[in-house]
Amino acid sequence: MEMVDVDALVSKQDVLDAYDTLKSIVKHTPLEKDYYLSQKYDCNVYLKREDLQWVRSFKLRGAYYAIAQLTEEQLKNGVTCASAGNHAQGVAFTCQKLGVPATIFMPTTTPQQKVSQVKFFGGEFVEVRLTGDTFDAAAYSAKKFSAENSKTFIAPFDDADIIAGQGTVAVEMLNDLGDEKCDFIFAAIGGGGLVSGVGSYVKAVSPATTIIGVEPSGAPSMAKSLLAGKVVSLPKIDKFVDGAAVKQVGQLTYKHCEKLVDEVMEVEEGEVCSTILDMYTKQAIVAEPAGALSVAALNHFRAQIKGKNVVCIVSGGNNDINRMQEIEERSLVFEGLKHYFIVNFPQRPGALREFVNDVLGPYDDITKFEYTKKVNRNQGPVIIGVLLQDPNDYEKLLERIAVFDPSFMPINDNQMLYTLLV
Repeated sequence: MEMVDVDALVSKQDVLDAYDTLKSIVKHTPLEKDYYLSQKYDCNVYLKREDLQWVRSFKLRGAYYAIAQLTEEQLKNGVTCASAGNHAQGVAFTCQKLGVPATIFMPTTTPQQKVSQVKFFGGEFVEVRLTGDTFDAAAYSAKKFSAENSKTFIAPFDDADIIAGQGTVAVEMLNDLGDEKCDFIFAAIGGGGLVSGVGSYVKAVSPATTIIGVEPSGAPSMAKSLLAGKVVSLPKIDKFVDGAAVKQVGQLTYKHCEKLVDEVMEVEEGEVCSTILDMYTKQAIVAEPAGALSVAALNHFRAQIKGKNVVCIVSGGNNDINRMQEIEERSLVFEGLKHYFIVNFPQRPGALREFVNDVLGPYDDITKFEYTKKVNRNQGPVIIGVLLQDPNDYEKLLERIAVFDPSFMPINDNQMLYTLLV
C-alpha cells in the first residue's frame, strides 16, 4: 500500500493560500459562545457554526478551492465527485458559480433532502446519479466514469487542496478567538479532510491546542487505521451518521491524523441522536448526525475540559426532517428509556389487562403491541415496546415480566431481531 511522506502534508501556508482564495466566496461562519454547553460542562464552549455555511456544511471550502486549482481544459471537460451529500453540495455550488459541468454520484441511501439540495445548488450544470448503498460504492462508480470520460474526479477528502480548503475553518476560528487561548478543538471525522486541515493550521499556530477527532462507533475507520498503523478498510459500517459513514479513510488524511491529531474517539449513534435533540430543543440548532459528533464528544471529556476554552465544529446542518422519528427512537433506546420484548401471552380474555396491572410500573407506557392469535394454542408471542420514565426502573421491570412469562426475550441488544421486528 502506498504511503505518503510526512513532508507532503498540508502546511500552514497552504491553508492561508486557500483562505485568500475563499474569503470572498464562502461565508465566514460565526464562532458563538454557547452558554448552555458552557454551563453544562463548566467551561467555555464555542460552536463553529458551519451548519450556517452557504451549503450548510464546511464541504464548500474544500470543493471550491480544489476546483479553482484546475486548468482551463480540465474545467471545460467537467468534473465528477462521489458524496453522501455535503461534498456533493459543495461541488454543485462551485460548478454553478464557475459554469463547470459536473456529474455527481451519490449512494442510493442518501436522504432525499440532500439529493434535492445538490440539484438546487448545481442547477443546469449538475447531473446526479444514485448508485450503490455506500459512499465507497458511489466513489468506485464515479472514478470509473471519470476515467472513461476524461473528467477530473474531485476527491471528497484525500487531496491536498481539499484539506487546505477545509483548514480555512481553523483560520476563521483562531482569528475570531483573538487573544483567547484555544485549549481543545473537537471535529468530526468521516474521511478525515476536516480534521486534517484544521490540524495543519492549528498545530502550526497553536501547538498546545489539543485536537480531538470524533467518529461514529458504527464507522470508526480512522480509529481502526491508527490502531493498525496503516489504512484499513472496515468490512461493514452503520450508515446512520451518513456524513461520516466511510469504510476507508484516505492515505493522506491518515498521515495527517497520525501526526497532528491528539486523539480519535468514537461516539455511539444513539448518543449522537440524543445530542441532535438536545441541540434542537436547548439551542435551536438543526445539526445533522455528523454535525453533532463534536458536541456529543464533550460528555466523554468532562474532566479534561473543565475550566478550559473549547471549540466544537458543528460541521453540517443538512438533516432530513423525515429522519427525526428514527433519531428520537435511537435516542430513547440509548438513554435506556425504550425497551422491546417478545412476551408469550395467554390466549384468554383479560391477559393484556393483567400485564398492564401486574407488570407495568405506574409511569410506564406501552408504545408497541403486536399480537397474532394462533388457533388451538394456549399462548401466543407478542412484540411489546415499553417506554420508561426512569432508566433505573428497568431491572424491576425485567423481574415482573419474568413472573408473567419466564421465557420472555429482550430484543434491544439483538440487532437482527430488533431490525426485523421493530
